[in-house]
Amino acid sequence: MSGQKATGPRMRITLNVNGQNHDIQLDPRTTLLDALREHLSLTGTKMGCNHGTCGACTVHVDGRRQLSCLMLAAAAAGSEITTIEGLQGANGAPHPMQAAFVAHDALQCGYCTPGQIMSAIACIEEGHAGSDDEIREYMSGNLCRCAAYPNIVAAIRDVADTTMAEAA
Repeated sequence: MSGQKATGPRMRITLNVNGQNHDIQLDPRTTLLDALREHLSLTGTKMGCNHGTCGACTVHVDGRRQLSCLMLAAAAAGSEITTIEGLQGANGAPHPMQAAFVAHDALQCGYCTPGQIMSAIACIEEGHAGSDDEIREYMSGNLCRCAAYPNIVAAIRDVADTTMAEAA
């Protein structure tokens, strides 16, 4: 019911988000997505389909990509959660993947961008950026209604190539 405050059982949990602990009290049925957006005001993570099929809500939990609309916030207590807001480097510099998305015009309308970037980082860290086909396969859980897929693959390829060159 719009405009009415939810009542019912509440629980207190601590979420570690972007390196900071947040003690919050919420309904035990609250998803991680809603906890981030509505309780912590971290609105960079977007709600797309709310069924885990579009990837817009992707965050990292203990370094692994997670669809935050499908995870209860209570299940994330004790884990390290990283959102798009937590990616910036020293002095506010964008993460290399964020810079690559800008450089390759992979943003389009931007709604899916946070989830795409979080998945793109995971794609490389998981070792699934060896080819454009592999990138497309491991990014297939993230949908872009603007069809920026070629630009997104180019951005991921750019960061993957740079990462591999630096490691060599």
